[in-house]
Amino acid sequence: MKALVLNALHQHLELSEVPDPVPRKGEALVALHAAALNHRDLYITQGKYANIQFPSILGSDGAGEYRGRRVLIFPSLEWGNDQRIPGKQFRVLGMPDQGTFAELISVSKSNVYTIPAHLSWEEAAALPLAGLTAWRALFYRCALQRGERVLITGIGGGVALTALQLAVAAGAEVFVSSGSEEKIEQAVRLGAKSGVNYRTEGWDKSLKQQAGGFDVVIDSAGGDGLAALVALCNPGGRVGIYGGSLGKVNGLSPQIVFWKQLSILGSSMGSPRDFKQMLTFISKHEIRPVIDLVFPLAEGNAASKRMEEGGQFGKIVLKI
Repeated sequence: MKALVLNALHQHLELSEVPDPVPRKGEALVALHAAALNHRDLYITQGKYANIQFPSILGSDGAGEYRGRRVLIFPSLEWGNDQRIPGKQFRVLGMPDQGTFAELISVSKSNVYTIPAHLSWEEAAALPLAGLTAWRALFYRCALQRGERVLITGIGGGVALTALQLAVAAGAEVFVSSGSEEKIEQAVRLGAKSGVNYRTEGWDKSLKQQAGGFDVVIDSAGGDGLAALVALCNPGGRVGIYGGSLGKVNGLSPQIVFWKQLSILGSSMGSPRDFKQMLTFISKHEIRPVIDLVFPLAEGNAASKRMEEGGQFGKIVLKI
């Protein structure tokens, strides 16, 4: 089969002929039609990930066919039996386990789910990791309720956009932040009420004027800006964090946290229960993941460059 193979750090992925995977007992051999990129894939190529192995086929998101069924792949491997936390054997598909940037993949049958009927191959491939991460952060960790006011930071990435779509469908009032006015306008067209450009001075004061305060904040950046996000929370507010691209937090006031009875909640990936609930919700509301661009598998490095440049609005997909 053809696959994009990572053979060394800081190198292009190589389109190579590799042996077809041989399913072991309990595994399904899926013929992939589409795969989607995540920042995890980019970080691995840059050496910003633990225990990187070579050669590796990256890719956590994939959709294809298994025994005549249209299926997508649940990318949390061996989560375990505790809904609250993953077990010691937990890992994400796509290094060290061979991933979805290939024509075929062999995965446990328990990780294969039927695609919601309204989704295309590309939309289905764009859903698993982003949908799972957004769902768990919003509904399991932050317990979002209808009518609550939500702030989603860094709109434009796959998880943030899916969180926007899920929250709007759940009846929340959603605001966003971005470094791009165009992305804010696109988010408003998807159902956000308004947004602010975090590159402008006083962005937090502008949000305070627009919304008053937030019951839920979903953030992927961390850094010093998190202190301002916490200050924007209503009493009893919940801050869900699923990434930390801006690093450690300085200036966070514990007084605000304890007087307002706030919760700061970490969230990463999700359990089989989260995935099933997310798919049911996506099907019920016929939500379609936002796709930025689709590249053929052979142009995987161009797709990676697109992600590294950061201009995307939605998921970047490989057509296989």
